[in-house]
Amino acid sequence: MIYRPFGRSDFEVSALGFGAGHIGGDDLGEQAAGQLLNEVVDRGITLIDTARGYGLSEERIGRHLAWRRKDFILSTKGGYGVEGVPDWTPENIRWGVERALETLNTDYLDIFHLHSCPLETLQNEELLGALQQVKAAGQVRAIAYSGENEALRWATHCGVFDSVQCSVNPFEQRVLPQLRRAAEGGLGVIAKRPLANVPWRYAEQPRGEYAEAYWLRMRAMDYAPPLPWTEFALRFSAFAEGVSSAIVGSRNLVNIEANIELLSRGPLPEALRREVEAAFQAHDQGWEGQV
Repeated sequence: MIYRPFGRSDFEVSALGFGAGHIGGDDLGEQAAGQLLNEVVDRGITLIDTARGYGLSEERIGRHLAWRRKDFILSTKGGYGVEGVPDWTPENIRWGVERALETLNTDYLDIFHLHSCPLETLQNEELLGALQQVKAAGQVRAIAYSGENEALRWATHCGVFDSVQCSVNPFEQRVLPQLRRAAEGGLGVIAKRPLANVPWRYAEQPRGEYAEAYWLRMRAMDYAPPLPWTEFALRFSAFAEGVSSAIVGSRNLVNIEANIELLSRGPLPEALRREVEAAFQAHDQGWEGQV
């Protein structure tokens, strides 16, 4: 496994992270969820990324990984969904962090994101102040923003955040200059959707699926990589300049092990990276980041 510094924070993360949304559904048994989480950490994946809105995910991480808390970096998200407290308020941040600490069975969160709020919310000084307070209290080590487009651009420049999370993949390239600037400014960067929701598995347009927008972009770009798409996309995303870790979610340990092996092959050859960047630029139809 490759490990990288997380911006100016005093910890490292694995270049491949685990997106824990997949373990939040009640259609996955408790024993299976616990076994998967521990197998993930056993294989050297140290970044576990979850959120307030991912069903049972936080609860299961707290139940099955608390015994080895020092073995991984814990990232979650919030700003909403606290009973009896308005969303996107300082009170929601404070109570939300308290609730996350309890649910995740931990004394501290390594990374806490505001989760996809719009720009006008992100610029609320009282909200930002509450984030800085939970960090100063030692409840959170790095305060972050997870989102796209105009709000992401503001978050990378405002000087408040320690890290950002956004979509990065061969069909999501407008963000690449922002990632470089974020890294230059000392921010950690978590790349979500590095496999673009795997649009190449669909022969026809997957209407209503998360992959639909990326399927349309893939067809418009008309680019066929000389490697399998999964390998190509993961190596493109995880080694994009500025990226600290690329998070992939799966319930299948075989797929997770395969992704670890693909990542060990390193970045794409420079010629291939330039080819797919040129294909995106040639066909870009104002493709904004997918929230």
